[in-house]
Parts: sequence; C-alpha cells; structure tokens
Amino acid sequence: MAWGGRELSPVGYGAFKIGRNEGIKYPHPYALPDESASTRLLHAVLDLGINLIDTAPAYGCSEQRIGSALAPRNPEFAISTKVGETFEAGRSTYDFSAQAVRKSIADSSRLLKRDVLDFVFIHAPREDADVLGDTRLVPALRAAKDAGRVRAIGFSGYTETAFRMSLDWADAIMVEYHLEERRLEPVMDEAAARGTLVFVKKGLASGRHPAGEAVRFVLSNPSVSTLLVSSLNLAHLQDIVEVARSIRPSPASPASPASPRLRES
Repeated sequence: MAWGGRELSPVGYGAFKIGRNEGIKYPHPYALPDESASTRLLHAVLDLGINLIDTAPAYGCSEQRIGSALAPRNPEFAISTKVGETFEAGRSTYDFSAQAVRKSIADSSRLLKRDVLDFVFIHAPREDADVLGDTRLVPALRAAKDAGRVRAIGFSGYTETAFRMSLDWADAIMVEYHLEERRLEPVMDEAAARGTLVFVKKGLASGRHPAGEAVRFVLSNPSVSTLLVSSLNLAHLQDIVEVARSIRPSPASPASPASPRLRES
C-alpha cells in the first residue's frame, strides 16, 4: 500500500514479543528473548522484505531494542509507535495530557534513534471515546506533526464510535480485524475511501486462527493497508510473508525516507 512515496509491505512486524511477556493476552506464555536473539530476529525481519515495524512504550524494552539493533538500517523501514499507555510493575497506566504526549514522543525518538517518527498512534484503553473527548490530546499530536517530529498521526482503539471520531484528523487507524471480528469493516471502508491508512492488529486472533487462512482473509480486504504480525518464530513469519506475497506483491525497494503527503493539520 502506497504511503507518501513509500510502499508499505503487506505484512508489518509487531514488536510486542521482543520487549514484554507480562500481562499478555496471548493464549500461551513465552520466554522473552535476550538482546542478542532479538537483534538477530529484527534484522531477519527486514531481510524478509518487511518494511514496517510497530512498537509502543507499553511494549516493555521493545523500543530500546529496535533502536539499538536497527539504527544503521533506519532508512529501510518505517516505524510506528504510540502515546498514552505505559506498562510498569505488571500493570498499564494511561496519561493523555499534552505534556505526556510531548514527553512520550521525545522518549520514543531517543530510544528508537530517530529524529522523526513515521507513525504515532494514540494507544487507547477500552474507554476509547472518552479519551478522544480530551480536547488537549489531538492538538498535541498535531503540534508534533506540524513541528516535523512526526510524519503521521493515528488512532489505535476498539469502538466504532471512537474510530469515527478519529477519521477527521487521523492519517492512519489501527483496528482489530479477523475472521471472528468484523464489526469495524464499515469504518475501515470509510477510512480507506478518505485516504486514511488501515493497519490491522490481531489479524490471527492472537494465534487462534491458522496463519494462511487468517492472512488471506485480512489482506483480501482492499481497505487494509498492512497486517501487523507479532512472532518470535522466524519460520512462522516467513510463511506469513509468503502467503501475503501470493495475495499482494511486496515493495520492490526499501522504504524511502521521503516525507509523505498526508492530510493537513
């Protein structure tokens, strides 16, 4: 899917599992890889042709590991991170104040070793419409974009109400979408019609659905820009990428660092 001079790969890498294994929603526990193993995996992800990596401050040490491992390869991929949620001492806390947004963006830039972040999403809790009712939040994101610290801003949430609220300003939305969860299809279609990117999270229903079937379902929807997959198994990722390539061709070249043409703030 084209994005301002970049061609995003149909599969992006969700970097949750390289940074956190507490308070997880996956059906099976897993050991957190050490620094060396996560570095090898991240390089292998890029070598597969994946050019979008998604992370967040709430993903433990994920941002730090991405920055340490991949800084020399930053021109090859787009980075997606978030504001609003942190995870410490086994629990999530939320702060959507303008000051917290500014600090989060600065911290993510430092950890990821990026002067400019490609995508920054609001990391909303279940009460996502209430979050968007805070009049300071979106202006703080827009200010970061206007200042050139962020290229694109977006919303990762749960409810149709909140997603519809975000479509007036979001460059991208991040939705849960799979064979058992199709309630947001109308919002996804509207977003795509507006030129808003649609990132899909949990497209394999946290591992409950067979990968091939799940990937085909998600990427057969033309409203979907890219499917984010989190895995520590390189062979599993490779299989998913191959299925994706049978549905959509991968980008011919690494992601360009050129600034995207996105909606005006």
